[in-house]
Amino acid sequence: MLEVIDLDVSYGPIRAVKGVSLNVGNGEMVALLGANGAGKSSTLLAIAGALRAAAGKIILEGEDVTTLSPERMVQKGLAMVPETRDVFPDLTVMENLKLGAFTQRHNKAGETEDREKMVKLFPILAERANQAAGTLSGGEQQMLVVARAMMSHPRILLLDEPSLGLAPTIVDRIFEMIEQLKNTGLTILLVEQNASKALEVADRAYVMRLGQIAASGSVADIATAYDLKALYLGG
Repeated sequence: MLEVIDLDVSYGPIRAVKGVSLNVGNGEMVALLGANGAGKSSTLLAIAGALRAAAGKIILEGEDVTTLSPERMVQKGLAMVPETRDVFPDLTVMENLKLGAFTQRHNKAGETEDREKMVKLFPILAERANQAAGTLSGGEQQMLVVARAMMSHPRILLLDEPSLGLAPTIVDRIFEMIEQLKNTGLTILLVEQNASKALEVADRAYVMRLGQIAASGSVADIATAYDLKALYLGG
């Protein structure tokens, strides 16, 4: 589904991502782990088209999409949920979902059906349907931005730190939601600092350190790696 080859991302003279290569198979959930500042989010932003790659290639379903804009990437079937958890705060939950269906805007019946699917998948959103998104809790906002991304009919979803800043009980609910999405057959690339939770739901994992891939393998391999703690903490 997705192949990243020797990706470099720079901020001026600073190379945040250095020759990263990874792949995600159709229907897989792959975790990208690492400490804050390891380059995980920059990698996702480059894949989504929000950052220009300084070098390397991004291949989506066999097509080179390295230079495409975020809008074109959405049209190609890739959606990203950024760690900033951006909702349109003055709009209702339903209005936020409607904006997520921009690429489906000529199919009103399909858009309505999609919104109904999302509120079934995330029942709390049905309860908050006419509530301003800015008044939702952090966990509810996270569910809303994921549901909004799903309104574009992605075949691959990039999730950036979905548990960031949430209470432990809410984190459990968020990962239950992620597992539900996985069970629909959706392909997912998950960036997460909470390694233990990510490894519970992922099929495979990569560990980033200082802008590079430091380890990769099955969940079992990564979970039992003797040096995982050192890699993860940058030690």
